[in-house]
Amino acid sequence: MNQAKSRNNSGKTQPMVQPDTHNLQLIPWEVNEGAVFERQIRLVVLFALAVFVVYIFQLWYLQVAKGPYYRNRSENNRIRTETIQSPRGIVFDRHGVPLVENRPAFHLMLVREDVKDTETLHSVLQTVSALSGKSLEELEMVLEANKSKRRFEPIRLIADIDRDTLAKVEARRLRLPGVYVEVVPRRGYKFSGTAAHLVGYLGEISEEELKKVAYQGYQPGEFIGKGGVEKSLEAFLRGESGWRQVEVDALGRHIRSLQERLPIPGRDLWLTIDLDVQRTAEECLKGKMGSIVAVDPNSGEILAMASSPTFDQERFVRGMTSEEWKRIIADPSHPLLNRAVSSAYPPGSIYKPFVAVAALEEGVVSPTSVIFCPGYYLYAGRRYRCWKETGHGSVDVHRAIVESCDVYFYTVGMKLGVDTIATYAKMFGLGELSGIELPSERPGIIPTRDWKLKATSIPWQKGETLSISIGQGFNQVTPLQAAMAYAALVNGGTLWTPKLVHRLEAADDGEQDVVKAKVRRRLPVRKETLEIVKGGLVGVVNEARGTAHGIALKEVALGGKTGTAQVVKMGENVNRKAYQRALPEHQKDHAWFVGYGPAQKPEIVVAVIVEHGGHGSSGAAPLAQKVMRKYLEKTHPELRGREDAGVSTVEDDGD
Repeated sequence: MNQAKSRNNSGKTQPMVQPDTHNLQLIPWEVNEGAVFERQIRLVVLFALAVFVVYIFQLWYLQVAKGPYYRNRSENNRIRTETIQSPRGIVFDRHGVPLVENRPAFHLMLVREDVKDTETLHSVLQTVSALSGKSLEELEMVLEANKSKRRFEPIRLIADIDRDTLAKVEARRLRLPGVYVEVVPRRGYKFSGTAAHLVGYLGEISEEELKKVAYQGYQPGEFIGKGGVEKSLEAFLRGESGWRQVEVDALGRHIRSLQERLPIPGRDLWLTIDLDVQRTAEECLKGKMGSIVAVDPNSGEILAMASSPTFDQERFVRGMTSEEWKRIIADPSHPLLNRAVSSAYPPGSIYKPFVAVAALEEGVVSPTSVIFCPGYYLYAGRRYRCWKETGHGSVDVHRAIVESCDVYFYTVGMKLGVDTIATYAKMFGLGELSGIELPSERPGIIPTRDWKLKATSIPWQKGETLSISIGQGFNQVTPLQAAMAYAALVNGGTLWTPKLVHRLEAADDGEQDVVKAKVRRRLPVRKETLEIVKGGLVGVVNEARGTAHGIALKEVALGGKTGTAQVVKMGENVNRKAYQRALPEHQKDHAWFVGYGPAQKPEIVVAVIVEHGGHGSSGAAPLAQKVMRKYLEKTHPELRGREDAGVSTVEDDGD
């Protein structure tokens, strides 16, 4: 066997030795790497086993140890979203006296989803009936009315329960699954019945209203304004509702709140009315049917608006049965009707000053022109009577207004014609909507030739102008229109838009929006004409022959005009006084008076209409005097403590 050789440094050749592979040893770093890898594998396996054990234990804990608890929660607990109603804005009078406030109300609610079966539901209703005093039939009717609702939607079983019922329900909650108490702000009318037509009332929103664009976002069961400013200013008073997510148990009890959004309160409303004047006006109308409207002639602000009969607003908030509602609707006195804006009446003689303005402006008469009154006006072979059967003799425009001479106005009316009279009457706002912030205002009627032809298809008859000239015939005006027209007459010719809202105020930050007075138009009437007519109105009250002389005050001079509007047409050659005495109450004349004071610098105008009240001088003028005096007492202390007014002292009181 040959051996390998190698050379050393000296050049000699030496044999090469081969390594012994059987005796080789591992290098240290190779040993360390293998051990680390093995340890990592073991750790991973142990960690996986630990996680697996934890999961197994957790599953055992949830399904076995805590299984009944979580099963109960999954079956009985609910996440419920509740609406948080926003408190409506408070309504104040002009001096900050609250007319309408909010109070907490407790509604008894039922969620059918939380009731296991029909038998349990029947038992719940029986218990609620026993606790509340409501009959079982009434509660079942509520369920029937809400059967279209989904089972998880709450149903209001009883609205506004009293505190005794609340305590009884809370003490028996374990026996009332699905029943809970909802606390919401509820309207409270501090002087219920006072300014009821003006303020309005709340009622539950109807299905028809829910479909309207104006009520988008409203929920069934919500209360909305149904009349007055509660309705017309609903968008400001309502605010914005909030919501709350809560967890409840099988009995409907709150376990915890999850999240919520707080509601935004409605804006507070400051009206222009004076509560003292308002209550005086309503006291004057007690036991009567009619209306009183008081305005500030210098701004158009409504100081009082009374309509009689009135109604109890709290009855609507508390809720009423269908029978009660039917009785109100069927009541012949129509207590829900706001006679100030929704009833139009023949104006009678309160219309004469506007005919006088037209006659003076058109040059039909001068301030000194005289017309003879024999007690009748002869036209087409027929006698049209003056209210004073013996006649007034020779009268000019001043005396014609003071004594309300019909013959004078028959004469000038025939010269003017119906269309010219209508032009001036409409100029003062009669026969048209005033623009007040109230629903259901009527425009009334100021007739023209074209109007009659369109309305009846019959041409105008010249003899009809006679009735129009003294405020009868087709003429119809509302008490509010009368007040605003006289305000324009006595303030120098400015016709205002009625102002009912003084300001709106945000409840959260106090931000205010003051509502400015609005001028509808400046009347193109000479100042001299207005002064002549105003002189006649002052004479109505302060001259001995004036038809309202009985309400004159020594301390403050008043002005005004009486009116008597016929309800039933009187035949020829009939004694007027005897005829009126023979008529039943519902056919007697309406009594009008529109007055103002002080005469030289008016601060208030008051329009009064008393249905079937007889003569304006005795049936309406004294009421207007009381209202004016109540308001003027604040700026004229000498009026305080004065006794009530009497009636007119005119001998033949026909107007």
